Amino acid sequence: MVTRMKYLQKLLDWKDEKVIKVITGIRRCGKSTLLLQYQEHLKEQGIDDSQIISVNFEDLQYEELLDYKTLYDYIQKRLCKDKMTYIFLDEIQKVDSFEKVVDSLHIKEHTDIYLTGSNAYMLSSDLATLLTGRYVELSMLPLSFKEYAQLTNDTSEHAFSDYMRYGGLPYVAAMDKTDEKADMYLEGIYNTVIVRDIEERQSRPKGNSSKRKINDISLLKTIAKYLSSVVGSPVSVKSVTDYLSSNGRKISANTVDDYMDALAEAFIFYPVERFDLVGKQILKSNKKWYIVDTGLRNYILPRRHYDLGFTLENIVYLELLRRRYRVNIGKYENTEIDFVAQKQGEITYFQVTADMTSEETFQREMRPFTNIRDNYPKIVLTLDHFSSGNYDGIQVVNVMDWLLD
Repeated sequence: MVTRMKYLQKLLDWKDEKVIKVITGIRRCGKSTLLLQYQEHLKEQGIDDSQIISVNFEDLQYEELLDYKTLYDYIQKRLCKDKMTYIFLDEIQKVDSFEKVVDSLHIKEHTDIYLTGSNAYMLSSDLATLLTGRYVELSMLPLSFKEYAQLTNDTSEHAFSDYMRYGGLPYVAAMDKTDEKADMYLEGIYNTVIVRDIEERQSRPKGNSSKRKINDISLLKTIAKYLSSVVGSPVSVKSVTDYLSSNGRKISANTVDDYMDALAEAFIFYPVERFDLVGKQILKSNKKWYIVDTGLRNYILPRRHYDLGFTLENIVYLELLRRRYRVNIGKYENTEIDFVAQKQGEITYFQVTADMTSEETFQREMRPFTNIRDNYPKIVLTLDHFSSGNYDGIQVVNVMDWLLD
């Protein structure tokens, strides 16, 4: 088991602060394990077992606590007097009206509350209704390549090839892998997310009447497959609707929009908006969609659709999220920058390409940067080891070195 240090440190930074800590992310990305690691850390720091209340709502022994009043009574009876009680509620979205429990506990003295959930729609709609300004969200992703390398004790190119092929879901990384075993495990996660998490989304509507029910799982999987095939390419609701129509599925753009939202809310896909660097504004059309895990992408798509360049781009995007950047696609006049990453008022520009050894590719990747006249860092990430260096202020860096840094 690898310690997820960045996420663990973030929880430690917020320890004992009077805000609710909400950890979100796709199923099996490591949220429950993170809570266990954090609880062990608390114990090492002298926190007594009696000060920790932990409920995992996927465990059948807690089934009766799915009733919010029963849950509240259960926790209230176990609160410590005059010292902090640490409350961990794992997959909390399974509890109807859970926000009432959380709010009532939050207003008590000496409570520190941690929640996890696998559906952004239910969490955000419930929490935003009652707990505005009183919670912070920690978005969790599968293993980075650095974490994958720590778990497998391997930083070789072969390990990176496996990481691109199988992805970073912790159990996949740890198992004795074969293609068949990995696919079977990924199939189980994918179907669970598609069927259970998205069906749960529609079973409890939350005031936003514009949300349509997701009742055609076949259509949902078709859209997911299409989005997987166009990772790294501009996509609009219209382009997805046109694709479906060309394949005999007559469906409205509004319905397609709802289905795409559902895939994002279940943390399978991440839409990224384009940013006009000249006009300094977000462009609402033609977002790019990246998938949460390249292993899932390789499961969803037939093998002939495997694309090295877009897989690398997907991995870099997720790593930028892990490093707490706010990420957009950059548009500068008639050229595009793969990623414009902002953090604490500073910008870094990134281009991603599998290979820079050909003169044509080298010039193509450099061209957008040479047009930008500011002094922010400009980095090209590539798999090849021959092009690394500084070219008039533009850094060319091996992507594995960058990921392991």
